[in-house]
Amino acid sequence: MRLPLRRATLAAAVLSAMAISAAASAAPAVSPPIPAAVDKPYAGNITLNVDLSDAAKNIFRVKETIPVTAGHVVLHYPKWIPGVHGPSGPLSNVAGIQVTANGKKIPWRRDLQEMYAFHVDVPEGTDKLELSFVYLAPATPNYVPLSFNEVSFYPAGYYASQIKVDPSVTLPAGWKYASALETASQSGNTVSFKTVSYENLVDSPVMSGKYFNRIDLAPGQETQVHLDITGDTAAGVKATDKQIEVQRNLIVQANKLFGAHHYGHYDFLLVTSDHTGHFGLEHHQSSDDRLFANFLTDADVNVAAGTLLPHEYIHSWNGKFRRPADLWTPTFAEPMQDDLLWVYEGLTDYWAGVLTARSGIWTTDQWRDSLAGIAADMSARTGRSWRSLQDTADGIPLSSRGGSPGWGNLRRSSDYYPEGQLLWLDVDTKMRDLSGGKHTLDEFAKAFYGMDNGSYTPKTYTFEDVVSTLNGIQPFDWASFLRQRLDYTGDTLPEHGIEGGGWKLVYDDKPTAFAKTAEKIRKSVNLAYSLGIVVNDKGSVTDAQWDGVAAKAGLVPGVQLVAINGKDYSAQVLKDAVTAAKGTSTPIEFLIKSTDDYATIKVDYHEGLKYPHLVRGEGKDLIGAIATPKK
Repeated sequence: MRLPLRRATLAAAVLSAMAISAAASAAPAVSPPIPAAVDKPYAGNITLNVDLSDAAKNIFRVKETIPVTAGHVVLHYPKWIPGVHGPSGPLSNVAGIQVTANGKKIPWRRDLQEMYAFHVDVPEGTDKLELSFVYLAPATPNYVPLSFNEVSFYPAGYYASQIKVDPSVTLPAGWKYASALETASQSGNTVSFKTVSYENLVDSPVMSGKYFNRIDLAPGQETQVHLDITGDTAAGVKATDKQIEVQRNLIVQANKLFGAHHYGHYDFLLVTSDHTGHFGLEHHQSSDDRLFANFLTDADVNVAAGTLLPHEYIHSWNGKFRRPADLWTPTFAEPMQDDLLWVYEGLTDYWAGVLTARSGIWTTDQWRDSLAGIAADMSARTGRSWRSLQDTADGIPLSSRGGSPGWGNLRRSSDYYPEGQLLWLDVDTKMRDLSGGKHTLDEFAKAFYGMDNGSYTPKTYTFEDVVSTLNGIQPFDWASFLRQRLDYTGDTLPEHGIEGGGWKLVYDDKPTAFAKTAEKIRKSVNLAYSLGIVVNDKGSVTDAQWDGVAAKAGLVPGVQLVAINGKDYSAQVLKDAVTAAKGTSTPIEFLIKSTDDYATIKVDYHEGLKYPHLVRGEGKDLIGAIATPKK
């Protein structure tokens, strides 16, 4: 506790504070300018060692040597990471930064506006700076998926492609590793990689682990493709013969679809664990794929998550080689613009469904079930009344800044993935209809991606390039077709590819296998299409349909279901209550808890459980034709 000042002392303190404030106002602190990047070689190679020996303690130790000359230097920590679609470099995990030169500690200061930039005044007679710091990593005692953007700084003023790095990684004893980087040598537990540009270093993670399995997915082929698996247990990294067979089919079908590839070799870096986030991140010659611990041991989970590896693999063509012009930047400091994510991600998601079916990872029926779930989700988006599909792409960088939970159907988030898939199904079926079956989106794939075989130098594109290529295959007003769907706001789903493909969306009270597995994986019950709520395994409502019957009654995100019709909450009790109310006039009674308050509410819903399915509609079965493997 601070004691009160005597009156005279207080007056002096106030006057002193006023003087300091006035001086600060007259001469505000200003960071020196950050040099703009130029396309010329950086003098000398950076050396970088990442020591993972303490990974079990959640600590990576980093030493980096950066060639410099005397004067002012700015060091960047990567902020905008390709594929993440927002300013998400995890700088908050970096601690203990020390900069030395010639054995002496050198002060540094963070930029006052661009807080991912650090200013250093390099003394005379200095030809290199030595950085050391720790990266406070999430807990993964049996494996490490290492992304180099997390553990390195780079000098401002140069294209990332013009900065050369000699990287090395020190592994825990006995661990194995995989990466798109090429190994130069190994001494003990330290692996040294060949010199690489900083751009390609950030694009080339290293996956290492105690339990490790490497599978050849292109046996006998000149261009190597491997599936590298690590995870929580030895059993969790083993794949069955059938799982290997369909992944090999994926490589064959992808190369037939695109007509060229854009990697010297490729590695799927797969983590099977319940101690990591579950996602995928694309790279040009590899992918960072993180799935459930039972992905390879539970057949239902394996099918439900079957599109992740195909999705990230397709990004080698769509997103890495062919890249939206607004998503190419010379360094990792410039903001990326996401307006074409409906191509970058949406078309990738579409091809992922197609190739998952063509390779045999899914049956055609399973692809249709997936499409049914997507169409139902997108049809339930109340947020379409105010937010267009285009805006879900434009505004996605804001998602990294968080927000209050719930109301996902009203907010809309990254709908350019699932609705983008429906958009491109609409394009494919329309092209087949216009041409009487003579032309398909497969021709677009070859025309747009099937050049410069083996090259992984990015080739950018614009909206006009997409439209021009479509018109070169099948003349039509594709610009208007796309814009009508991208810019639409209203209460209906603007894409009609399911109907154009000879099918239609219906609902009944029987969930698909996908719906059952999704509830098991997410530990939730999804009644979005019926009662209008999603509830987690603790009984908390995580989402509700805006203006839906349940939300109007008080079942809104954040409330907890304590009891239903006098019975303790469980997922089955909830489903039974919805089923029992069907066709009656008796409301469903809920005891709910909101913060510390309890209340009893009644919901007048009487239409029973509803789950989406596709059934045959009018016209040819174009969805079946699209799913047919290429010969």
